[in-house]
Amino acid sequence: MAEAGDVSTAELAGPAGAGAGYAGPLAGAEAEPVSDTERLLAQLLAEVVRTERVPADSHFFDDLGANSLTMAHFCARVRKRDDLPSVSMKDVYRHPTIRGLAAALDRPEPSRTRPPATIGPAEQPPPGSTARYVLCGVFQALVFLLYCALAGLVTARGFDWVSQGTGLLGLYRRAAVFGGGLFVGVCVFPIAAKWILVGRWKETEFPVWGAAYLRFWTVKVLVHANPMILFIGNPLYVWYLRALGARIGRNVTILTRTTPVCTDLLTIGDNTVIRKDAIIFCYRAHAGRIQTGPVTLGRDVFVGENTVLDIRTSMGDGAQLGHASALQCGEAVPAGQHWHGSPAQRTDVNHLRVEPARCGTLRRAGYAAATVLQLLLLGLPLTIGGAYMLVTEVPALGGLLAPGTTNLASAALYLDALVLSLVLFFGLGLVGLVVLFTVPRLVKLVIRPERVYPLYGFHYSLHRRAAGMTNNKFFRWLFGDSSYIVPYLSTLGYNLNKVEQTGSNFGTEVKHESPYLVSVGSGTMVADGLSIMNAEYSSTSFRVSQTSIGAHNFLGNHIAYPAGGRTGDDCLLATKVMVPLDGEVRTGVGLLGSPPFEVPRTVERDTRFDHYRTGDELRRRLAAKNRHNLATMGVFLVLRWAHVFALTVLGMAALDTYETAGPLVAAGYLALTLVFTVCYFVLIERVILRFKPLRPRLCSIYDPYFWRHERLWKVPDDYLNAFNGTPFKSLVWRMLGVRMGRRVFDDGSYMTERTLVAVGDDTTLNAGAKIQAHSQEDGTFKSDHITVGARCTLGIGSLVHYGVTMGDGAVLAPDSFLMKGEQVPAGAHWGGNPATEWHTAVERTPAAGGRTR
Repeated sequence: MAEAGDVSTAELAGPAGAGAGYAGPLAGAEAEPVSDTERLLAQLLAEVVRTERVPADSHFFDDLGANSLTMAHFCARVRKRDDLPSVSMKDVYRHPTIRGLAAALDRPEPSRTRPPATIGPAEQPPPGSTARYVLCGVFQALVFLLYCALAGLVTARGFDWVSQGTGLLGLYRRAAVFGGGLFVGVCVFPIAAKWILVGRWKETEFPVWGAAYLRFWTVKVLVHANPMILFIGNPLYVWYLRALGARIGRNVTILTRTTPVCTDLLTIGDNTVIRKDAIIFCYRAHAGRIQTGPVTLGRDVFVGENTVLDIRTSMGDGAQLGHASALQCGEAVPAGQHWHGSPAQRTDVNHLRVEPARCGTLRRAGYAAATVLQLLLLGLPLTIGGAYMLVTEVPALGGLLAPGTTNLASAALYLDALVLSLVLFFGLGLVGLVVLFTVPRLVKLVIRPERVYPLYGFHYSLHRRAAGMTNNKFFRWLFGDSSYIVPYLSTLGYNLNKVEQTGSNFGTEVKHESPYLVSVGSGTMVADGLSIMNAEYSSTSFRVSQTSIGAHNFLGNHIAYPAGGRTGDDCLLATKVMVPLDGEVRTGVGLLGSPPFEVPRTVERDTRFDHYRTGDELRRRLAAKNRHNLATMGVFLVLRWAHVFALTVLGMAALDTYETAGPLVAAGYLALTLVFTVCYFVLIERVILRFKPLRPRLCSIYDPYFWRHERLWKVPDDYLNAFNGTPFKSLVWRMLGVRMGRRVFDDGSYMTERTLVAVGDDTTLNAGAKIQAHSQEDGTFKSDHITVGARCTLGIGSLVHYGVTMGDGAVLAPDSFLMKGEQVPAGAHWGGNPATEWHTAVERTPAAGGRTR
């Protein structure tokens, strides 16, 4: 028997309360099916909702009480019939009756067919080679160890040289010389490696795990690890991309942190602006092969936030691509046109909404020069010299530089490590929190809302630094998914109006441009991954604006909310939805997809726990949740400190043995800390799970099970990124409970509930792909299994929701959203937000009165 809160078969198959004989409130209506398509659709839907008959004009959600998961199962059954056209959830939401759906399916709709270049080759790849897979992993590990050894050797020799300086002035001079040389060397090394190992990138493809891939991976890792990524939004970063071979014009502003890899294939014209979180890699992984291809952006182009540009895409002069949008492989935006959506389509919306300002070459060069001088004359010398002074002047740490004084069996070692780790973790954390709540507020006195400022000046510098400080990841992780995120964000500067505390008002991933211009209405809940876009940019100017989210909203995962978003009160914004910038203000509706369309605000199944959300029951359960969340925060602070303490002990021991073992110690230390970190946090996660897999659930957020589930989201997992593109990533996923197949290529995917996920052999997971086995809508939590078959491909930035099954060889296009409960047939190609099947030829013969596609 299922435990309380488990998702039963009836709940997954039909609407709440739907049992045998359920016919809905309109069962007695006279609206009988009149065509073969209507009859077959009604018959299938009746089977899914467990009723004898479905009237042709009954509303799926309002009259029959269905929900999105129910209708996903209905769509899957329709797709299995050779005598019916394929049906997607987008069709169901747009035509929520049998009659309307049948009429839509019988009408030709050319937009359902995507060009072959969008989908990629249809042939299935041959099985991978396990020997090549293992050998590639061995060489990747050697590359990592050699780089660590080189870094350790240079750092140690440099500190030895700095320590020979006499007096503060001598110490400063040597620290400045060493820091400057180290910075230049670390920046130049990846550039030199790229030109030596690859030369110029060309449009090609090659299998993963081979010699060509090993060169590709080495260059990719070095390019992404280059400290120049710290200068995003600075002209220095543009010059860095040019040094890597990119053809970039004048006055180009790049704000995204996703660094292109195949830079020779990137062309950007003058006066173009690329907003943050845009993905332009100039490569993708498909069916076990790396495919490289050009991305060409003309003059005066605008690329919005949370966008994906696949290979072989282009935008003409003056073209725009809105936020939460994507260009699929082979697509091009003509000059002067504005597009948005995933896949993109034409729109009249102007996404470039800030006036230009005077910002010439001299201003950009001066800003870049000032940045370099500040780093070389202040930042690096003070950091290096300060670290040296700390170790030499603090008595408890002075022995660290004396070889042979550290003994792993000595209590003094652990006492020193205890003091140092406590100061570093809790001391700096407390100071950082105070600074975070005070220093950035000075920006409010200088930068005025709605005023246009030129880039690369005093105001721009203050704005960028304040945004960087207030988007602190550690404190979001600490306070998120609890009641304590509300006072944190309020103190940070958010205007949360009259807060209706739910205990889950915001997740751990909430970011902004300016916290002082964010307003969130009373009773609004945000799942996770919200990016508030309250700064607008051109290639020469920027402006901060008030961004307001209405009251009693629910925002799903991974949403970019722009200033001027046209949503009001009582809205449900679904996962990965594009927030509209035009039209009337939407209220009392749900929005789904990119571009968005209206869906029901809520359904019967989502209201079954509403009695937990009011009165004494809410107060009692909220107090219990707060106590549980507070205990979780305390436990994880201690666990993270324990991790810092262990690394400190290992570091002190490594310093002591450096004189005898040399750079091998540095390589060994970095490798050991990485292995220890993986094992440590994997063990914590498995202990939380009690070494048992998760099971599908449907419960309230005030159910104690959900509070325990939230603890899984608190376990740090940033270490996973160190293994992207290597066989070790699959090994770590297996340790975390994923049923991972053989030779899976993972270029940077993320999975939330690992023990609910199964991935087949030779599957390709692209960077930014997310496999999310849960959903939180208003006060209801839902989770279910996800199965990705063998030889599947998940595109860049795609998202697979809970309850999904992908057949062997299926392909999900970049930036697509595969909704909950969807069943993708083997070998099918799906794409879009929400994802639908993409066809390149006539595949099925519809019923009488139907159509071909």
